[in-house]
Amino acid sequence: MKDKYVIPRLDFGSELVATLFEIERLRADIGTGDTPYDTYVELHRLFDFVMSVVSARIEGNHTTVYEAIERADSRSDPQREITNIAAAVRFIDGLDAHAPLTHAFVRELHLRVVDGLIREGDPTPGSYRDREVAITESAHRPPSWVTVHAEMSSLLDFANDDRPLHEQMLQIAIAHHRFVWIHPFRNGNGRVSRLFTYAMLRKTIFATRGYSALNPTAVFGNDRDAYISALEAADDLSDAGTVVWAEFFVRGIRDDVSRLVDLQRHAFVIGEVVGPALDSMRRDGLIAAQEHDALRIALEQGVIKSGDIEHVVPGSPSHRSRFIRGLRDRNLLQQAEEGPRFYRLSLARGPIAIRLIRRLDTLGYLPRMLADD
Repeated sequence: MKDKYVIPRLDFGSELVATLFEIERLRADIGTGDTPYDTYVELHRLFDFVMSVVSARIEGNHTTVYEAIERADSRSDPQREITNIAAAVRFIDGLDAHAPLTHAFVRELHLRVVDGLIREGDPTPGSYRDREVAITESAHRPPSWVTVHAEMSSLLDFANDDRPLHEQMLQIAIAHHRFVWIHPFRNGNGRVSRLFTYAMLRKTIFATRGYSALNPTAVFGNDRDAYISALEAADDLSDAGTVVWAEFFVRGIRDDVSRLVDLQRHAFVIGEVVGPALDSMRRDGLIAAQEHDALRIALEQGVIKSGDIEHVVPGSPSHRSRFIRGLRDRNLLQQAEEGPRFYRLSLARGPIAIRLIRRLDTLGYLPRMLADD
């Protein structure tokens, strides 16, 4: 029986090794930017929600990203599948990044992912499968349900192993594949495996950086057929097949870390992302000139109070309070954590979010899977 958890020996001059070095170089820049933390958090939440749409899309959910944002409170099955995934990401973000990944953690992810679903639910939420299964359109036959707990124990031991920096990306790539290979649940394995990979990224390259991890679903959603093909190449557990999968995985992570570093630069966020989104809303008459200018100040400062916009909204403090209340009612501003009289842009929900998605797509930040949305 092949050892599923051996890091393949790599040719030092290979493309895979070069890409791993690029990730290491980019990792040093994580957490060094000057984008206000609140702004970055909002962009991160928006991106996570979009990636939740992508994760559901991989499984056959046809809800567009714009529908998902506009109908976020809908209880329809397709919408709930997306909001379940987004909520599971927030659950992971609230955990100690250094805590070990456990059976209980994996089953909790599954419970949250399939909660209340019909088409993409599971008859035993939060429990490993108790029967044999087959993977649709795949030649791979997962191991017997009798061995699932033992197989997952081996996977978790590998995932929690403290590896040197140059092995961590390979460790994560292998763990993702082996999770899908084991297929521990009757349904929801793809969605849970991508969340599990997100949790592993938090434990490794983002653990000490003070920034939320990138969501790896963008890697998988950029080309679904290539994703499935690369996974299947590793199904024989050979070093060669594992390297094919790892090459696909680390190239995508490299590209995403590069984009993440861009979003940490406040000048980039202002000039290329949020600023153009606000400008387009002004051109299309969705916001007035005075509102645009006030929102621009919030973008540049990160967090504002009433006095910060006095020069663009002259008049009494009560007038500015009403002005701000109007922006909050339209979900353009929201209360900041600093207190009830401090405000920040609402980027993850509301009208700005729609324009931001268009802007991120223009910049090439969104998976090709969303191209027709």
